[in-house]
Amino acid sequence: QTLLANKLAEGALVAWKLPVEKLEPAFEFLFKEDPFSGHVVLRSTDREVSGSDFRLWTTLKVPQDRNINDHCDVLKRLIGAQDYYTMQAHGIFALGVGHVRRKTMEPGEKADEPAKMMTTNIAELDAEEWNVLLHLKGDLSLEEIGPEPWAGRAQAAGVSLEKFCEVAKRLDDKGVIGRFSTFLEHVKPSAAGVRVTRFNALFHWRVPKGMEERAGGEVGRHPIMTHCYWREGGERFANVNIMGVIHGTDKETVLAHKAAIDRHLEGIGIPVEYTNVFWGGRSEIKPSEISPVVFKAWHEKWAGVGGPVI
Repeated sequence: QTLLANKLAEGALVAWKLPVEKLEPAFEFLFKEDPFSGHVVLRSTDREVSGSDFRLWTTLKVPQDRNINDHCDVLKRLIGAQDYYTMQAHGIFALGVGHVRRKTMEPGEKADEPAKMMTTNIAELDAEEWNVLLHLKGDLSLEEIGPEPWAGRAQAAGVSLEKFCEVAKRLDDKGVIGRFSTFLEHVKPSAAGVRVTRFNALFHWRVPKGMEERAGGEVGRHPIMTHCYWREGGERFANVNIMGVIHGTDKETVLAHKAAIDRHLEGIGIPVEYTNVFWGGRSEIKPSEISPVVFKAWHEKWAGVGGPVI
């Protein structure tokens, strides 16, 4: 069960600058020891560009009343990072998976209309809703998969199954429930040795100020994009403002998709002032924790620990 965490917690894409020898240990720490870091990726560029020395990238969520930079400051100490940069989403144009169905898409293929921008407004939940949500969101165990998978969760939450489902419906109405599905490992090979995808490319574009929403909608209308956001890269990343991700099994095909998007933007009068590609290497993904209780306990655990610990 996935949640639309952008409506439940403060989130950002975080780029980390570390000495080369610390990249792998830092990757391990953020993936295994920080429950608030979700997608952890090592990235590289084909040439030296603005921001290419930021090799470790993570998604990060913190509870609604907490500060992302405060959490990053602790992580910086623990992993010995030289610097970090947070990029919060001003708008979302694409957010999904579906790597298998995307394998047959042609470069330039796009929807009839531009993507609509979703905002990152935080949803207000009461105590009862938080209680059910935190018991609802975990992975189902093999024992739970059956005619009534939620009975045990309702019992753990201390409410009746009827109440559990009633509150879950309220959560869905508030737009915080995402998809309910199996998880598709999109980087590691399957048991049969087959990879769903080999290349994970993070695209950066800089378009003129005031054109961000229109540009994001035009990029996001290309269904090859699994993610597309309006994020401000600042001077470290050449002041880019549109970012997006696609996956593919062939590098040249990935670049062909990007070239088609670039041509489309220019063709409709949206100048691409700067663009670049950050290629994904090692990657791990897990749901970001959003519980205030877990957040408090984690910070108490590491409060007196000097760094780095890796």
